[in-house]
Amino acid sequence: MSQLGYYICIPFAWLTRLFYSLTGSYGLAIILFTLVVKLILLPFQLKSKKSMLRMNRMQGKIQEIQTRFANDRQRQQQEMADLYAREGINPMSGCLWSLIPFPILIALYNIIRQPLRYFMMLSTDTVDKIREMATGMGWELAGNKAYEQIGLAKFIHENWSSFQGQFKGLINLDYNFIGLDLSEVANTKFNIFPGGGWPVWGLLLLPLIAAAAQMALSVISMRSSPSAGNSGKGMMYIMPLMTVFWGMMFPAALCVYWIANAAFQVVQELILNKRINSILDREETDKEREKREMRYAKYQKQREMMAQQQERYGQIQGSKKKLQQRKEASRSNSGIASTNENGRVGQRPYARGRSFSEDHYSDSESE
Repeated sequence: MSQLGYYICIPFAWLTRLFYSLTGSYGLAIILFTLVVKLILLPFQLKSKKSMLRMNRMQGKIQEIQTRFANDRQRQQQEMADLYAREGINPMSGCLWSLIPFPILIALYNIIRQPLRYFMMLSTDTVDKIREMATGMGWELAGNKAYEQIGLAKFIHENWSSFQGQFKGLINLDYNFIGLDLSEVANTKFNIFPGGGWPVWGLLLLPLIAAAAQMALSVISMRSSPSAGNSGKGMMYIMPLMTVFWGMMFPAALCVYWIANAAFQVVQELILNKRINSILDREETDKEREKREMRYAKYQKQREMMAQQQERYGQIQGSKKKLQQRKEASRSNSGIASTNENGRVGQRPYARGRSFSEDHYSDSESE
C-alpha cells in the first residue's frame, strides 16, 4: 500500500519540485502547483458545472413532479428520469469530481511531511545514510516523529555546505515564505503567543485566512446552486471550521495550498457561472430544443425496446409455465401416477421398468 502511495505522489512531487527549482520559493511552488492542477482538471469540471446549472434551472419542474407524485415513489422517479433525459442532465456528474481534491491533498501532505522521500524522491537507504550523517553532526530529533524528515531537511539547509554533492538528488530546501516557516505547525506556537512577532502571528493567521477563503467559496457556490438546501448551508459553516482545526494541526504549507485552492476556485466559479449561464441562454433557442428533443426521442426508443424485450421474456416464461401446467393436468386426468410412486417397490422408487417382474424384488428371492 505504501508503494502505491509512493507512485501516486510521483507526478505531484515532480510538479512541485519543478516550480521550486524555477522560483526558489517553497510557498510559490505550492501556489503554482495548485494553479496547474486546477487548470488540468478544468475541462473535466466544465461538463459537471453545466449539468448542475441546468439542473438549477429545472428546480420548478422538479418540485412540480415531487408534488404531483408525492404518494407514488416509483412514478416520481420515472418522471424525474424522463425530465433529466429530456433536458440532457446527469445528476451524478458532479459526484466524481468532488472527490478528486482528497487524493491530491493526501499526496501533497506526504510530499510536505516527508520531503526527502517524496519531494526529492530519495530511496529509503539514502535517507538512512543522510540521517546517520546528520546525527553524527549533532542533529537530534525534536518534536513529532511524524515530521522527522522535515527536521532533517531544515538541518541540511542550515548545513548545506557539508551536504552539497554528497547525495545524488539531495535538494537545499528552504521552507521560508514571506517571513514564515511553512514547515511549522501553528498549534505549537500558542505557548509563545502573543510574542514571537510575525513568524508566530502569521502562522496562527494562516488557518483563519484559509477558513475565510473557504467560507467565500461556500457562499458563492450556494448562490449558484440554491437547490443544495439545508445540507448545503450546513456544509457552508462546517468546512471553514474544519479548515481552521486542521490548519492548526498540520504544517503551514497545507494552509497555503488551501488558501490558493479556494482563491482559484472562487475565480473559477465566478467566471464559469457567467460563461455557462450565457451558453445555457443560447441553448434555449428552437434549434437547441430540437436537439434535446431528438436525444429524448432516442432515450424513449431505447426504453420501449427494453420494455418489449422484458415483455417477450415474460411471455416466454408464461408459455413455459402454462405448458408445464397442461402437462401436469393431462397426466392427472389420465390417471398416470408419478414415476416416483408408480415405479416404487419397497424403498426403491425407480425399481419398475419395461421388464418388471413382480417377484424380482421379493424377500424370498433376496434371501
